[in-house]
Amino acid sequence: MHCPYCRNTDTRVLDSRVADDGGSIRRRRTCSACERRFTTVELMQLTVLKRSGASEPFHREKAIAGVRKACKGRPVSEDELACLGQAVEDALRLSGAAEVEAHEVGLAILGPLRELDEVAYLRFASVYRAFESAEDFEKEISDLRADRAPQPVPTG
Repeated sequence: MHCPYCRNTDTRVLDSRVADDGGSIRRRRTCSACERRFTTVELMQLTVLKRSGASEPFHREKAIAGVRKACKGRPVSEDELACLGQAVEDALRLSGAAEVEAHEVGLAILGPLRELDEVAYLRFASVYRAFESAEDFEKEISDLRADRAPQPVPTG
């Protein structure tokens, strides 16, 4: 690690702490040459394993781009898309795995998108789950309705 003040490569770690979200480590360091202190943050690199077998780094913006297409013409703001992207990344990081399959990214998108906009959810799910008929749409819509129906409150 290079000192940001004098560029010396001989630095020493004084303290290490895991950040609140568990996805990064904060280290307090000191330089042996100039004796100044500085902080570094190490982030876990999240990798997506594609169906082809290739791996690539996870990019939140790439996940949001697919959702943005499903939200076209819907009352969904860029801020809401950014929050969805953060929720997806958080869910993937909480899994604890450094490498996730592309399928898992899609699954992580479906839940928050369903909460955000049902029409956009149906659009995304129809492509992601490869709907082949109107019956597939009908089944998904009936599932949405069943989840939305008020649950009876026990009296007693």
